[in-house]
Amino acid sequence: MRRSGSLARQVLVRSVGRRQGETALVHPDAPRGRFPLRRPRLSTKVDPVTSDVVEPDTADTIEIPAPAGGAPVAAAMAIPLLPGERTTGRRIRFALVNGCTIMSLLLGVSAIFIAMQGDDVRLAALCLIACVVFDGLDGALARKLGVASPFGAQMDSLADMCSFGVAAPVVVYAGLSGSASPALVVPACALVAICAAIRLARFNVSPKDGRFFCGVPTTLVAAVLALAMVISPEVPVAAQVGAVVLLALAMVSSFPYVKIGRVLRLPAWLLVVPVVGVFIDYQTTFVLVVVAYLASGPLLWLKERRTA
Repeated sequence: MRRSGSLARQVLVRSVGRRQGETALVHPDAPRGRFPLRRPRLSTKVDPVTSDVVEPDTADTIEIPAPAGGAPVAAAMAIPLLPGERTTGRRIRFALVNGCTIMSLLLGVSAIFIAMQGDDVRLAALCLIACVVFDGLDGALARKLGVASPFGAQMDSLADMCSFGVAAPVVVYAGLSGSASPALVVPACALVAICAAIRLARFNVSPKDGRFFCGVPTTLVAAVLALAMVISPEVPVAAQVGAVVLLALAMVSSFPYVKIGRVLRLPAWLLVVPVVGVFIDYQTTFVLVVVAYLASGPLLWLKERRTA
């Protein structure tokens, strides 16, 4: 009898709610079989002048309660850009590091504008080389000054995409468009932008290895492309386009490439050879160094496969 009476009361309340135009709201924590919570009925009003019926505003408004302590919601959701102690000295160092990142971004944009004018592609390439310098400088300063932050890492990644993923292929297109067919140059330069975006996104979500890069970094590819525009090695045009495609694919490859810091620890005689080659024939030396570094990735991969 109790269950039937409870069921009858629920049916009665629901039917009355439908007749009065109410909407039943069931609280997620309420046990089943209980009365649902109800939204108060919105009554209509009659305009005393025109005698028209004015419909109520049915827009749902949700009031977000303030967090504990009386702090405003906007302040509670604010995320500090600089984690840790926020002293004046640390803020100045933080601004200096991010100023290097912004400088790299501005130089990349300048390289795009100069390349679009078509006056001096080498000047645009020099802007890219300066981007590489500032890109390495901001990371080194952030670690040395103790102001590394997630914001700085994301800012650096976005600046790299602009400078090395957009500006670099634009400069390469401006340098090769006069000697190669656009049907070959455009897809090759577009591939550089696509692979740079994939490389940066993969780097942001991948665990870091202190010894090797997974694929050639976008910074290094941009430096090679910029130096190629400045040096202008005597290589057939088809080979130049093929080299652009190869560098783009090397960014998204899974081959291990030695970091530059470890390269500098090689025996002195190995470092002297390219230095001497620069004075003999800098164009050929540049090509040989780039080919050797690109080939080192697959060779290291094969060595690890054999020892595994």
